[in-house]
Amino acid sequence: MSNVKCKMVQLISFIIFIISAGIVSFILYFKVPLIANLPKDGNHGFKKPKVVAHVERKIKDTHFHVFQKQVFTQKFLSKTKVLIMKAEAKVDELLNLIRKNARDLENKNGKK
Repeated sequence: MSNVKCKMVQLISFIIFIISAGIVSFILYFKVPLIANLPKDGNHGFKKPKVVAHVERKIKDTHFHVFQKQVFTQKFLSKTKVLIMKAEAKVDELLNLIRKNARDLENKNGKK
């Protein structure tokens, strides 16, 4: 029974593969000649309207400013992390000193 299910799954997978390969071949057959006729320099011969060019330029400028802000934020967070790690190390050192002093006091009181 399990062998039949396995063969059924293989058959369905093979059918899906054949259909997908056929669709890809069909698309390539009709679209490759159109793509080959496009200009090589990427210019399609149409001028962008001024509004579209203006909006596009604004988006690019905004993206650059966002990138600069991200760099600033990353530097700030990195420096903050370093400062916090230094403070944590100092606190750990002080806690260890307090524990050591507490043990010494306990040992002195316990010996008397």
